[in-house]
Amino acid sequence: MRHRLPSAGTFALLGLLAAPAWAVDIDGRIDPAEWQGARHITDFRMVEPLTRAQSPYPTEAWVLATPEGLAIGFRNTQPASVPRTYQRTQRDQEAQVDRVNLMVDFDGDGRTAYNFTVSLTDGIQDSTITNESQFSADWDGNWKHAVTEDGDTWSVEMLIPWYIAPMRAGVDGQRTMGVYLDRVVGSTGERVAWPDASFTLPRFISDFTPVTVPVHAQSLLAITPYAVGSYDNINGDSKFDGGADIVWKPNGQTQLTATINPDFGQVESDDLVVNFEANETFFSDKRPFFTENQGIFSFGTPSDFSQLLYTRRVGGPSDDNSGPGDITAAVKLNGSLGAYKYGLFVAEEGDEAGRSFRAARVVRDYEKQNVGVMLTQVERPYLDREATVLGVDHNWRPTQRWNIQTRLIGSQIEEAGETVRGSGGTVWADYDFENGWRSQWILMHFGDDLEINDFGYLSRANLNYAHWQVSRRYTDMPETSAYSSHEWRWRISATDNDHGLDLQRQFRVNRQSVRRDGGREYLQLNVNAPGYDDRVLRGHGILALPSNVNFHWDRSRPRKGNWELSASTNVYNTGLGHGRKPGFNVKFTPTYFFSDAFSVFTSFFFDHDPQWMIWQRENLVGTFAAEQVQIDAGLNWTVGDRQELRVKLQAIGMDARLRQAWRTLPDGTPVPVDEPVDDFSLQNLGFQVRYRYEIAPLSDLYIVYGRGGYMYDEFARDEVKQLTDAFSLRDSEQLVVKVSYRFEL
Repeated sequence: MRHRLPSAGTFALLGLLAAPAWAVDIDGRIDPAEWQGARHITDFRMVEPLTRAQSPYPTEAWVLATPEGLAIGFRNTQPASVPRTYQRTQRDQEAQVDRVNLMVDFDGDGRTAYNFTVSLTDGIQDSTITNESQFSADWDGNWKHAVTEDGDTWSVEMLIPWYIAPMRAGVDGQRTMGVYLDRVVGSTGERVAWPDASFTLPRFISDFTPVTVPVHAQSLLAITPYAVGSYDNINGDSKFDGGADIVWKPNGQTQLTATINPDFGQVESDDLVVNFEANETFFSDKRPFFTENQGIFSFGTPSDFSQLLYTRRVGGPSDDNSGPGDITAAVKLNGSLGAYKYGLFVAEEGDEAGRSFRAARVVRDYEKQNVGVMLTQVERPYLDREATVLGVDHNWRPTQRWNIQTRLIGSQIEEAGETVRGSGGTVWADYDFENGWRSQWILMHFGDDLEINDFGYLSRANLNYAHWQVSRRYTDMPETSAYSSHEWRWRISATDNDHGLDLQRQFRVNRQSVRRDGGREYLQLNVNAPGYDDRVLRGHGILALPSNVNFHWDRSRPRKGNWELSASTNVYNTGLGHGRKPGFNVKFTPTYFFSDAFSVFTSFFFDHDPQWMIWQRENLVGTFAAEQVQIDAGLNWTVGDRQELRVKLQAIGMDARLRQAWRTLPDGTPVPVDEPVDDFSLQNLGFQVRYRYEIAPLSDLYIVYGRGGYMYDEFARDEVKQLTDAFSLRDSEQLVVKVSYRFEL
């Protein structure tokens, strides 16, 4: 629907009749009378590609603090020569469409920010930003938004309530926030922003523009009860359950969140993963209580996904292996006292194997640095185990070019009368040169006895790691080039365990590119020197690995006409012994749009690994000729403004035939042996149909049908046959109906 803006004369008349200037009606129309006194912003700069040139797309924005919340207006000029994207999106769905972003650091301290996105079709995304540029879309907030179009322009209005996030008290009736605004052109992928900061750089939140506004305070009491009923079509039984989430925010400085018998995500499904490795797979969390105002507890390290508080532990697999833990209740308190911010977290599981989780966090921010302390404790009576972890984090920005992050971690594990202590620390330093050059140094030490995984997540301890990386960004591409920018990175790294064993020496080069068609391209080459694996044998020794090379490429192209395409491939030569042959995998994902609201996708994945190495027992490993076929398919249908239908199918078929069994000598040398090791094959299926009806903001009705299965055979069969047979798996089959409604008092 297109809306014509009133004439200037009409505006003048409306101005005489309008409510006070602070009352903004969020209808998508930029009414000058409503926006009187707002900060008016026109200096948008190109940040993707990162040329910082004046925006070629005229963009205006308004920022206004009102008693009801922070109001933001955008007016975007987009002539007919620049196609508009009218694709409808479900909440938090990633899509390359025309959109605007507000990112705001309410305390202006560079620690935590919130991102609010509105697309041309009024689709929304919201997320938290921590550690300068780490985005998490798990969080959902309640805020207002509207979009209109008029000729060559389209406009957006947002209203962000003051209770949406914890924030410090103001000073002398004023609050200084960090604000960042940007606009993305969907057909080209270009991004213009104010200020000219970029989340691709080491500093992002710290580079937001300070904006001082009058202090306004709001209180909130929200109770969201839920009821869920499920029918198990395998066992023929029904279950009913219920609980509630409670949010109380008496003011901006104190926020209490509680949950009683929380939903463990019956309406969400994790992706299927085949993992025969020693390292645990990381999964994100979508449960409302565990995502609400969670930014204060962010404490990560440069190790992938690492954090001291990993909320999936709460209600995760129980200590007696009887299924997921039964969460009785959990409470979270966030707030600020003067220059300090704090967070307290408590969760209790029921039953004999239930665990108790506790966490406390305090941070103090200064002009160019901030420091924090975090303490976690988990009691696991079934295992006679108590785990305590203490972390100290320090972020320092001595100049505009330097960004330095330091982490210190200590753990104490008491189990069966014994006490084990461990420690670790990391340093991450980035320096931004002129002319697109950057340099990065990372040092990590995780002691052999460091254990944080009772409540946190760390892929492995017993590690010493260092790398030096140099990168160069090129944005002055010729107009005839298919690319608008490249960023090259060159890295050398060394990894040892905590006993001095050489695990890996690597040279890496990669290139990230933005294409003029709005797509992305990524290339990466890793060259690894000979090293050792000290985990594959699960404590039964070490394994020497030969040198190897691997190459990765992926390419995405946004929607053109009815089609959106992406593809990727990997080529590698891992394994043991002589005569190793390269393996490869390919993935192709076409998406077809029947309309802007209805699309279907199919992702085809094939992996051929002639040297797949899998631990068997003691110091025995097998190398297999393995092939895997996977299909991911589904549809997304946005039915009007309140209804969504999502279908998601994943099926895996795998075949692995033994090539050689190996034993290892004490020095790690693999020796071929003639011992029986079984071939194997597996099938895996996950299927979900999910209907969602939005009753009101953060209040939903879900109807979900799910089916899944897993089969492992100790003999090999054709991987394509395995894939087709996976569709007949039926280990689980459920129909779930869930309704939740948010009452705001």
